[in-house]
Amino acid sequence: MMMKPVVIGVAGGTGSGKTTVARKIVEQFSDSVVYLEQDSYYKDQSHLSLEERANTNYDHPLAFDNDLLLEHLHKLLHYQPIDKPVYDYKLHTRSSETIYLVPKDVIIVEGILVLDDERLRDLMDIKLFVDTDADVRILRRIERDIKERGRTFESVMEQYLSVVRPMHLQFVEPTKRYADLIIPEGGHNEVAINLLINQIRTFLHSPSKLV
Repeated sequence: MMMKPVVIGVAGGTGSGKTTVARKIVEQFSDSVVYLEQDSYYKDQSHLSLEERANTNYDHPLAFDNDLLLEHLHKLLHYQPIDKPVYDYKLHTRSSETIYLVPKDVIIVEGILVLDDERLRDLMDIKLFVDTDADVRILRRIERDIKERGRTFESVMEQYLSVVRPMHLQFVEPTKRYADLIIPEGGHNEVAINLLINQIRTFLHSPSKLV
């Protein structure tokens, strides 16, 4: 019998610590994890001008190519490899490069809106929402966007106030109700992380995971 992979959804607002939680899982299960960031699945925008791409609302559910994410997730669930897309944040469109990923026993799907799509939720064994105060999240976002994405402080703040914050309240925060576990303060919550790790181990050894 073949074991069905365990799928873990990690959601939460921008800068909440989702990536830290995901990395804690990776550390525990090392070579048994494949990691899908929803940010890699922003829609291709090569048909638009650079100015139009820059004005895209990246915090809206329609910004993501969830159809492709679902296709890749189904392949991994059937132990088939995928070519994960790479997004170019400076050009605001999908890169021509891809990352080859082989299937693993644990699949992490991480992103601000991974719990928004019912089709994704239905494939998840464990659904997490990382809950962190807004002031901490905006500071983390400023640091990330300036260091990693070549943004200015002014552009980050303008985007946060006009787009990120209202989108969080409208779309991200409501998905908390779908979570099996809400983790305050993200990867720094060792008690919640340990509970999560134990739950993943339980799923991995459950007879119901055999197909």
